[in-house]
Amino acid sequence: MLKYSAFQQREAYATVLHTSEDYVCGAVALAQSIIRTNSTRDLILLHDENITPESLVGLKAAGWDTRLINGIRSPFADKDSFNEWNFSPLRIWMLTWYGKVVFIDADVLVFNNIDWLFVFPQLSAAPNDKTLFNSGVMVIEPSLCVFEDLMVKVLEMDSYNGSYQGWLNEVFTWWHRLPSQVNFLKDFEGEDGRRQEKILDEISVLHFLGLKPWMCYRDYDCNWDKEGMQRFASDKAHEKWWQVYDEMPETLQPYCGLTEHMNWRLKKWRWIARSLKQPDEHWKIGVTDPRQYNLGA
Repeated sequence: MLKYSAFQQREAYATVLHTSEDYVCGAVALAQSIIRTNSTRDLILLHDENITPESLVGLKAAGWDTRLINGIRSPFADKDSFNEWNFSPLRIWMLTWYGKVVFIDADVLVFNNIDWLFVFPQLSAAPNDKTLFNSGVMVIEPSLCVFEDLMVKVLEMDSYNGSYQGWLNEVFTWWHRLPSQVNFLKDFEGEDGRRQEKILDEISVLHFLGLKPWMCYRDYDCNWDKEGMQRFASDKAHEKWWQVYDEMPETLQPYCGLTEHMNWRLKKWRWIARSLKQPDEHWKIGVTDPRQYNLGA
């Protein structure tokens, strides 16, 4: 009985990769950021068949225990759409050898130790607003019974906005509120939002909404260049992500490379921003990112 109780007390941080390899770099950086905080918990990454053996080598070297899963299709997504399999994170409820799991999206970085989150019950999360939670960081309690119940509800319950996060809010209408500092959303719309940017050095967890730092040149946040995405732009947040990158072992940094298509897309956005004479003038910044000269396919 004692052995069983000790076994049940195992705890882990978990993330999920599915559909494409776009977030492999993010997951590598996430693992490294957690390790930097001297966390004592396990790191487990669930992935589908779209993550290549080459990427799995880097993810394991970054610190993840990787496990293959079958994806779970969203009932609200069109076939072959980017979010077709975004119900796959429900697989974290199958990690029953852990007493608790803190799920973290792969576009998140951890800057201070947050092992204290494991004292919170299921489902605990930080707010999107007054009544809804953001699913980017969640405390859950793995259970096959809960997983089976969720799979039934996938077919029975709607999402208020057609998204996985919206569906979770419909299922877990009673949830425990975590402070926003453990899932600070990189969204600085309007003057009030820009004032919030000043607290970036005080937060424990930063959630990179919009275009991701590894998908931009390291010289500046490319959300500035794309019309309609400026609310997600922050040079300070961008710099914080690249600081973690710089502290990675050099063997992990190639997993954050640019492809020819990504480089073409960045140049296109810069050209459009220049044509529109965007007032932030980030398009005037000379690009020195060495990744632009070592492009992948």
